[in-house]
Amino acid sequence: MNILWICTDQQRFDTLGCTGSEWVHTPNLDRLASEGVLFENAYAQSPVCAPSRGSFLTGRYPRTCGPRQNGQDIDAKERLLPRILADNGYYCGLAGKLHLSACHDNTGRLMEPRIDDGYHFFQWSHHPQPHHGTNWPANAYNQFLMQNGRDYLTPDREDCPYVQTGVEEEWHQTAWCVNEAIHFMESARIFGKEWMFSLNCFDPHHPFDPPAEYLERYLNRLDEIPLPNYEEGELNNKPVFQQKDHEGAYDTKDYYAYEKMSEKDHRLIRAAYWAMVDLIDHQVGRLLDYLEETGQRKDTLILFHSDHGENLGDHGMYLKGPYFYENNVHVPLIISWPGKIPEGRRSRALVELTDLAPTLCEAAGIAPYEGFQGKSFWKLLTGEAELHSHRSSVYSEYYNSNINHRNPLAFATMVSDGRYKLVKVHKQEGEEGCCGELYDLEEQPLERVNHYEDPKLLNIRIRLLETMCDRMAQTCDPLPVRKSCW
Repeated sequence: MNILWICTDQQRFDTLGCTGSEWVHTPNLDRLASEGVLFENAYAQSPVCAPSRGSFLTGRYPRTCGPRQNGQDIDAKERLLPRILADNGYYCGLAGKLHLSACHDNTGRLMEPRIDDGYHFFQWSHHPQPHHGTNWPANAYNQFLMQNGRDYLTPDREDCPYVQTGVEEEWHQTAWCVNEAIHFMESARIFGKEWMFSLNCFDPHHPFDPPAEYLERYLNRLDEIPLPNYEEGELNNKPVFQQKDHEGAYDTKDYYAYEKMSEKDHRLIRAAYWAMVDLIDHQVGRLLDYLEETGQRKDTLILFHSDHGENLGDHGMYLKGPYFYENNVHVPLIISWPGKIPEGRRSRALVELTDLAPTLCEAAGIAPYEGFQGKSFWKLLTGEAELHSHRSSVYSEYYNSNINHRNPLAFATMVSDGRYKLVKVHKQEGEEGCCGELYDLEEQPLERVNHYEDPKLLNIRIRLLETMCDRMAQTCDPLPVRKSCW
């Protein structure tokens, strides 16, 4: 079995044709879903990058494996899935992001530091823009551009200061990641190695800068694009972090400030974001074509998901932060392996990204690591277990995960049973303000009305708080504490 693990950055669940979007053009990902299992209820363990990535690469929760916040290094003792696979004979490669350590650095490091991660082939590239705090010599994508006499020039559009015109597809970071993946897979095929490849493109992460040709098809229908899901005043009884980010993303005043944008701005940002997804889909098509042309498709398990979502103006905010709306933590997840995983199925089961590592181990016939906290759903995929049943709840955490929120610090935890979602803001003694959120995802799917203080839902709130206590306790490291003497 080969494994092609595709992880996009900051992509919402509702951005594929197969997940209900009437706007995006994603025939290749829709085809991949038709050839495997599409999960309708997959959730990230954090709404920001490093904690989520640390979680799904280790099969452990963010505060267990180390990077509970962006800028915090993963514990060097952690065992990543590629390390486990490499120890069992796999040839492992990566192109694009890793983000298990600080991605902004002024200490003179050449690149993001690595632990013993198991990757034999490592074409690392964080943010593609050299001036974005990641101008490190070891950024392989930047080296690729320099070798070809290219610059990563993305000028602002005159009609919208929030959208940029990206480089042509040929020179785009997503296309470069796919080129590297194909080079790797071809090398592994020639030398007869079982392989696993992590393709971690930066899109559709901000800045919103698709190639002009991808944005063009949306411009003709710009006035038809729906405005964000936001109702004036809805943040009044919600945590203070959301009120701050309404005035500027990352608690940075005027940075993607919702009220300072026009309706055209909102629509253009959404169009640019969708255009970036369209580009990803086209590049995924190249991967599928290569695997079929070389006869490897039947031997390759393909996994597609994102690390977390994006506000995209919903609830009056952009980018991400200490909140757990569906657009933040509900992510696309598709898994396909022709002949091994029955095709054309959609699962309503609750699954977590922390479940991916143990699932892939079981698929490869490898004994699970004793430190895993995720639960394999391999038998669900193969039809040996109920398609729509896996977990009774999903869990996500934000523990000062983006250090921009300093007054107050942002600590919050989420649990959801599939219908009701509860968020608890963990306050320091003496802090005032909203202490939680409660949503009914069936009756109020837009998540505008906070029912945390609703007496009619008191029993639901108590039950979910108990569930949250249990889930938080279960994030304690399951590895035994070993001492030389007792």
